[in-house]
Amino acid sequence: MTGFLKNNFLVFALYALALVYASLLLLNHEKIFLHIYLNQFVGSQVLNVFFYYVTYLGDGMVAPFLLLIILIYNVRLGIYSTISFLSATLSAQVLKRCFFDDLNRPSYIFNYMFPYPIKYVDGVERYIHNSFPSGHATQAFSILMCLAFITKNQSLKLIFFFLALLTSMSRVYLSQHWLSDITAGSIIGFFFSILFYYVIIEKNKFGRLNKPLRAFKRS
Repeated sequence: MTGFLKNNFLVFALYALALVYASLLLLNHEKIFLHIYLNQFVGSQVLNVFFYYVTYLGDGMVAPFLLLIILIYNVRLGIYSTISFLSATLSAQVLKRCFFDDLNRPSYIFNYMFPYPIKYVDGVERYIHNSFPSGHATQAFSILMCLAFITKNQSLKLIFFFLALLTSMSRVYLSQHWLSDITAGSIIGFFFSILFYYVIIEKNKFGRLNKPLRAFKRS
């Protein structure tokens, strides 16, 4: 794993910084007032459109199509990404529905418990229950970090990482989740992408499948 850590040092460093910053915010501010503070940045038409669409990278309806594209590109990478995605998603759903099912989302809190006129993005369907952890953050990190870890191109590693980070941030921007939700979701996704990198890639499992899907049609 030494080579893996060395090749992905910048990604790990950036994620560690993001976690430290998020943790400091969560430790020093109550989540409701923290959300109100972050909500002040909502309103720019450019940001509204950007976060409206980028959030779909973590959507459970979009993930199968993304995983299929990865599988077509490289079968082993597709298997690795799919196992990471399924494991992370299952873990997040168990936590969301069995252990933290009483935690509500921002729109519920600000409409019914702590009335406050927060800003919303038009056209976004607002959910109210099962807040923790964020499924979108979990799914985005579980897939996109697999891509980041597998590529040797440092620029692509950063692109995949920031896409995962921005997808997670979109959930707070759209008032679908609290900062604590996306932080936990990112940790779950990040963990499973590392775990199955070791199990599948590091251990060279499915080595014969390390090629595009079309290559099998020629065999």
